[in-house]
Amino acid sequence: MKVTAQHILVNHEYEVKDIQKKLAEGKSFEELARDYSTCPSGKDGGMLGEFGKGMMVPTFEKAAFALMPGEVSQPVRTQFGFHLIKRLK
Repeated sequence: MKVTAQHILVNHEYEVKDIQKKLAEGKSFEELARDYSTCPSGKDGGMLGEFGKGMMVPTFEKAAFALMPGEVSQPVRTQFGFHLIKRLK
C-alpha cells in the first residue's frame, strides 16, 4: 500500500499550532507550506509524492497511513521537527 501526501515542517510546536489556526480559517495547505515549511518541499506546496511503508521515519509514516484522503494530521513530532501531514490519496 502507498499514500500520496503533503507536509509542512516547522521547528517549534507553537508554529504548528499557528498554522493549524490558519488552516481552520480557510488558508490553503499549499500556501501555508510555501510560507512556513522549513523543508525544501515547501516550495512545491509541501508535496512529498507517493511513498510506501518503510520509506519515511516511523512516527511520520504511522500518522500518514492513518489519515483518510483529504485529512490533515494533528502535529507529528520527529527528529526533524513538527509536521502537519495532509494525505491526498
